[in-house]
Amino acid sequence: MTTASSTAVPTLIGSVQRALRLLEAVGTHRDGAPAKQLAREAGLPLPTAYHLLRTLTHEGYLRRENGVFLFGAAAERLVDDGALQNRRSRMTQSLGRWRDIIGAPVYCAVYRDGEIELVAVADTPAVPAVDEWAAFRETGHAHAIGLCLLSQLDEKAREDHLDRYPVRPLTRYSVRDRPALLERLRSLDRMQPVIERQEYALGTICAAIPIAAGFTAAAMAISVPLEQEERLLPAVERLRSEVASLLRSFVFSISI
Repeated sequence: MTTASSTAVPTLIGSVQRALRLLEAVGTHRDGAPAKQLAREAGLPLPTAYHLLRTLTHEGYLRRENGVFLFGAAAERLVDDGALQNRRSRMTQSLGRWRDIIGAPVYCAVYRDGEIELVAVADTPAVPAVDEWAAFRETGHAHAIGLCLLSQLDEKAREDHLDRYPVRPLTRYSVRDRPALLERLRSLDRMQPVIERQEYALGTICAAIPIAAGFTAAAMAISVPLEQEERLLPAVERLRSEVASLLRSFVFSISI
């Protein structure tokens, strides 16, 4: 009896290889190229190239305009998804570095399409993130991230959010009702961190800072155990300094 070798050559699908070569050829022509030129550059017989080009066009990976083939919407989505993944990878690396420098979990969140969205969290077993025991998007009134994001909204957007997610105390330290929350939000200074002490989770305090992200409300935050409260403000100031430096270098993007 024979057994398959661990180094066996994988089974390749020739039509997929040929289609990919055509896509690569299209990608080298900013203004598109005709079928005959693409066939020649991909090393394919013209009938084969025509068949594959029609298929790729039907599936949306290519489009034909004025006799030349260009990338279609499906291919552009792949490119956009790759860029998105690259931005997320850079963000994760940045958050991880700040977590290690500061010695506390680091959070990144945005307010998008009427919802609080926790984009990324960097923590370790030694410095764990706050357990999301109540959905962050529904409890923005009770944690630093949500307070920071809500403070950046206009009155109409803020009222709409609170209509959908009414204020409800999560701990004995939480804001008690909507009027009290609105008064608190109006009193916040955009230049200062938003501090929350045991309002979302007992034994934990958090601080959040607003981040410039075009027209999107965004925030970065850290959390520390209550017994380490003296670390909070120095840590969030270090985070603000790190984020400001990175934003100036145009390396960090949270428009995801």
